[in-house]
Amino acid sequence: MDRLIKLIEQKKNPSVIGLDPVIDYLPTFLKEKHGSLADAVLEFNLNLIDAVSDVVAAVKPQLAYYELLGSRGYAVYEKTAAYAKEKGLYVIADAKRGDIGSTAAAYAESYIGENGSADAVTANGYLGSDGVRPFIEAAVKNDKDLFVLVKTSNPSSGELQDLPLQSGEAVFEKMALLIEKWAEGTKGEYGYLRAGAVVGATYPAQLADFRKAHESVFLLVPGYGFQGGGAEGVKGGFDENGRGAVVNSSRAVMLAYRKEGDERKYAEAARNEAIRMRDEITSVLKP
Repeated sequence: MDRLIKLIEQKKNPSVIGLDPVIDYLPTFLKEKHGSLADAVLEFNLNLIDAVSDVVAAVKPQLAYYELLGSRGYAVYEKTAAYAKEKGLYVIADAKRGDIGSTAAAYAESYIGENGSADAVTANGYLGSDGVRPFIEAAVKNDKDLFVLVKTSNPSSGELQDLPLQSGEAVFEKMALLIEKWAEGTKGEYGYLRAGAVVGATYPAQLADFRKAHESVFLLVPGYGFQGGGAEGVKGGFDENGRGAVVNSSRAVMLAYRKEGDERKYAEAARNEAIRMRDEITSVLKP
C-alpha cells in the first residue's frame, strides 16, 4: 500500500473517487453528442479525472458498468485506467472477483498482473485461501495490491458477515484474521500488508473496532455520501497518525452537477464536491 499512502500524504486527502458510469448519471448532452454510450462514458470519465487529479489520490472504476457495455465498455475501462495513471493517480479496479485455483490466478493476472490496468483490485475472500492467494502472489510479483471484502456497506451484509461462529467471532472478524494470515510477510514501508480490507462506512462501530484489532490491514471504505456514511463515521477507520484508510465516494461526486443545476459544468461540480469531501474528512482526523 506504500504508493497509495504516499499519494494520500502528497495530496493531503485520504479519499478515492468511484467512477461508476451508470448510464442515467451521464449528462444528457453527452449522450446526445456521441454515437455510442461507450464514447460518452469515456469523455465523462476523462473530464472527471482532469477535474480531480490534483485533489484525490485514487480512482475506483466499478467494472460492472463497463462490462454492461460489452467489449467497447471494457476498452473504456482500460482507457480510463491508463489515463488516470498518466495523471499520477492510483487505480483500484472494483471487480470483486472470486474463484479458485487457476481461475483466480487468471483474474489476478487480468487486473494486477504484469499487463493489468490497475494498481489494486477488490477480491471476494469468501471462497477461502485458494481464492485469495493467487491475488496476493500477483500483487507481490508485480508490486500491486488487493482489497478483500470483509464487512461490506450494503444493508444485507449482516445476513452472513455478522453471524457468530463457535469461537465467538463474527464471520467478518474471522475473514479479517484470515487476511492477516494469508498476506503474512508482505508488509511495506508503512507497516501495512499488500492485502487490505473493504469495510463499509455505513457500519462505523465495526469500522472503528476493525482498525483497533487489525493495525496492519489498510482499509478501503465505501458507503460515504449517498449510502449514508459521513466524516464522523469514517474517522474510526484511521489510526492515530491519520493513516490506514482511503474513503470512497461515487454518486455524490459524479452527480454533483445535478445539485448545481448545470449539466455542462459536471466536471467543475465534481471537483467542488471532491474538495468538500476532502475538507470534511481531514477536519476530523489527527494529526
